[in-house]
Amino acid sequence: MLRRLFACLTIVFVANPETLFAQRESYAEHPDSVVQPNVPQGKLEGPFEWTSRIFPGTVRNYWLYVPDQLDRTKPACVLIVQDGWNRAREWKLPTVMDNLIAKGEMPVTLGIFIDPGIVPPLHDQAQPRFNRSFEYDGLGDRYARFLIEEILPEVSKRYAISDDPNDRAIAGASSGAVCAFTAAWERPDQFRRVLSTIGTYVGLRGGDIYPTLIRKCEPKPIRIFLQDGSRDLNIYAGDWWVANLDMLSALQYAGYEVEHTWGEGGHNGLHAAAIMPDALRWIWKDYPQPVRAGKPQNPRINPLMEGHDWELVSQGHQFTEGPAEGPDGSVYFVDVPQSKIYRVSDNGEVRVFIEESGGASGLMFGPDGHLYAAQSKKQCIVRYDASGKETAVLDNAPCNDLVVTPKGIYFTDPQNQKVVFATFDGQRTDFKVAAGFANGLTVTPDHAFLHVADSHGRYTLSFQIGADGTLSAEQTYGYLHVPDSTTRSGADGMATDVIGNFYVASSIGIQVLDPLGRVNLIVSNPPGVRFGPSNLTFAGTDRDVIYATYRDQVFRRKVNAKGFAPWESGIMPPRPGL
Repeated sequence: MLRRLFACLTIVFVANPETLFAQRESYAEHPDSVVQPNVPQGKLEGPFEWTSRIFPGTVRNYWLYVPDQLDRTKPACVLIVQDGWNRAREWKLPTVMDNLIAKGEMPVTLGIFIDPGIVPPLHDQAQPRFNRSFEYDGLGDRYARFLIEEILPEVSKRYAISDDPNDRAIAGASSGAVCAFTAAWERPDQFRRVLSTIGTYVGLRGGDIYPTLIRKCEPKPIRIFLQDGSRDLNIYAGDWWVANLDMLSALQYAGYEVEHTWGEGGHNGLHAAAIMPDALRWIWKDYPQPVRAGKPQNPRINPLMEGHDWELVSQGHQFTEGPAEGPDGSVYFVDVPQSKIYRVSDNGEVRVFIEESGGASGLMFGPDGHLYAAQSKKQCIVRYDASGKETAVLDNAPCNDLVVTPKGIYFTDPQNQKVVFATFDGQRTDFKVAAGFANGLTVTPDHAFLHVADSHGRYTLSFQIGADGTLSAEQTYGYLHVPDSTTRSGADGMATDVIGNFYVASSIGIQVLDPLGRVNLIVSNPPGVRFGPSNLTFAGTDRDVIYATYRDQVFRRKVNAKGFAPWESGIMPPRPGL
């Protein structure tokens, strides 16, 4: 029964409205796609059936191409191809790989040709659930995890596979192409070479967002080859040809190592098969030199500095939050579950400053030089002097995070959907807000407006600050990007630089917004960190170092920007470019 279902799936792959046009396309066969004399030929193994845990209920087949030169004692490079043996056969991959490996134009590479999954029906008078679009067109790291956690370990039982991402290529056509790109995009620590033909970067399941994300996200170490034809599909989800052109433009703008071959063909594999040897040759060029991240062309906002990546400051905590710059150049942060406040000195030494913080979650220094804390567990606002002596500022104050200005303290009360303003002598004014979960907050450098993060939404809120500290003119303002798996941004802590850009810790990284509320840059998480930061602050002698908290760890990164300290006197930022 399973073989019959896979046969049905093959029909789904092949049938498309371009069939008649494809019959008129003609390409010369590439010499490296033809069996050559005296070239060792690899073997094809499979099909092997696999039942997935990450895609529950799905079964699929995969095949292995094993080059004749493979040394079982050495980890091999890998080429993963979506749509299984049908796609690999269409591209004549075994022959192409035989020839290129023999010439030394690609390394000895194990091929893994894997089908999308299906969920078989429970009786014969029903169709299976075809998982191809869900697995291939969907964004996020699910499919990458399927490869990393299931398929590669299973194949490793037969053959040694390199765990170096520079030794791993991934390829596909149509939806399989956007799938290949997504795997590398989400996990460049695992895959760095991408071959995309007639790629489906359109609005089927969100792939149309990629050109925008490529332009905004910190460049990743990925090399990509694009192929498409001007007669590709143009249907309800978008125009494939235009989408591929947009991908090329975005990749070039963002500084990626990208090559392309355009033609006049339709949505089929004929052109790709004709150029496959050259595409693979380029994907593996200069091997074993590593694939590196590039630099974007003239971004409006670019605080990133070449040669300065994330550095680990502290680890081994439970959940870090509330990084705060001290007037002496030190940095403070909290471990919320442990109710401890830590101090990081100029020389990087990390010591406990407060042993019992009342579950403090937000920290910031004030104009008096004291450290203010939002004690979420005790529901109080307190301050500490240099010796660690605690003084109550406001009792009966459910709180999460705070920002301290010369006029007083603003803090969020997410459970009651409030932002509260408190003077230093304990007078308070409550403001009901529209946020589903009001979290981090910061002020503009001129102290004219307050930004508030909404963890449950995709917008930050903006409020006008009155002379007496009151808030008005509430507006959803900053537009954030959200993960594919949720409509929530996870927006948390915030910070501002001296020219009015504001930085938001979110599920997908630190999103840098211009004063008009538009994301210009998304700073990647530290290598190996699979989740976003909870908070951030500027620190250092010139306030040009970002400290960010990531669950059990704290990192820092030198940047080409200068942070603004909200507790200091306001400064007039420049007029933003509209």
